[in-house]
Amino acid sequence: MLRFLLLILLSYATACPNPHTTALNGFKLPYRLYQPDQTFLMPPELLEISGLGLASDGKTLVAVQDEEGIVFFLNRKTGSIIRQLAFWKDGDYEGIEMAGKDIFVVKSSGTIYHILYNDNRYDQVEKYSFSLSRENDVEGLAYDAKNNRLLLACKAKAESTDTTDTQRGIYSFDLSTMQISTQPVFTISLEDVQQYLTTVGTTVEKLEQQFAEDAEKFAFAPSGIAIHPRTGHIYIISSVGKTLFVLHEQGKILHIEKLQKKIHAQPEGICFAQDGTLYISNEGKKGEPGKIYVFHMK
Repeated sequence: MLRFLLLILLSYATACPNPHTTALNGFKLPYRLYQPDQTFLMPPELLEISGLGLASDGKTLVAVQDEEGIVFFLNRKTGSIIRQLAFWKDGDYEGIEMAGKDIFVVKSSGTIYHILYNDNRYDQVEKYSFSLSRENDVEGLAYDAKNNRLLLACKAKAESTDTTDTQRGIYSFDLSTMQISTQPVFTISLEDVQQYLTTVGTTVEKLEQQFAEDAEKFAFAPSGIAIHPRTGHIYIISSVGKTLFVLHEQGKILHIEKLQKKIHAQPEGICFAQDGTLYISNEGKKGEPGKIYVFHMK
């Protein structure tokens, strides 16, 4: 009898999707973002962990916090700090990525710092400034190996001349020319989200309220971006509104998931290992340490 009841419960759990999830064209999120497989508690130095990436060796995570010009190298299996690299003076650093052995860090102003690896050490930093500014509020940085570029996700308005607050932009930084695109390569607008929610017929009440036409503002402000190594899909987290967006590599919305605030208090960084393992970092606050959550593909 007990076995029969367990089978019924298992069937019910399998048939009932996560109530915080919507999906398009059969896409299924291969992660349970409400149930981390591991949790790494960050030391005081990374209380305000703001950017996360994967090192070229595949064994190490790289991180920055939003007050100091220091790169932290972390053990991917334990989250412990292996070493630190000071590269610039204090500032508002928001995203980090590695392309080969070189490290790239972005400020909220859109300034990119290229930390070059030469003769078995990091001995040179090149700085790039463009038309983006603090008004755009760049918070996410992703390495797009397929297109030899970095993607910069803006938390605020999409263009320097844009005065509306209903569209977010993602710019590209070409690693062969070291130039940034003059216009966003992808945009996500409130209208895009509303159309998506209408198409999937969502019953997620919180999402419907968050992106309603009468909403006071567009409650989506990218704080982290990463590209899935197996699918090429673009994952974007937003601390504002507590959501995860998954885009097709051409920019179309495939999936939106509402994040649980009790777990993702302030999601700021996101990256993948080559096997598809997902890492999301959360800033600490109110006596709570910063955290990195680990999610294995299901």
